[in-house]
Amino acid sequence: QVRLVESGGGWVQPGDSLRLSCEATDRALSAYVLGWFRQAPGREREFVATIGRSGGTTAYGDSAKGRFTITRDNLMNIAYLQMESLAPEDTAIYYCAAKYTGGWRDTYDAPEDYGSWGQGTQVTVSS
Repeated sequence: QVRLVESGGGWVQPGDSLRLSCEATDRALSAYVLGWFRQAPGREREFVATIGRSGGTTAYGDSAKGRFTITRDNLMNIAYLQMESLAPEDTAIYYCAAKYTGGWRDTYDAPEDYGSWGQGTQVTVSS
């Protein structure tokens, strides 16, 4: 497992943008598939985005397509989630996750696939 710390959340108005960061605190991220998930009150944890080990493969949940972009910088051991055109329904705690893998599959969209999680950062979109 790798220790992850999210940052960048906040309270913004509809239409605003935010960039969330996910930093590894104890080891390199290059061997890990990374993902972003979110969880709103009373809801299940929802897949937002995932990115492969080298950054060449990405996948997005339906709610994120066209608005959110996941990137990573393995040299800095950090991943990002750039969020555009935020709406109230995007309000949630956003979690970064990492899955160690040496296999052929490079993106994952199920929370159960990930073994490392950050503590989350709150994103609130409200007017």
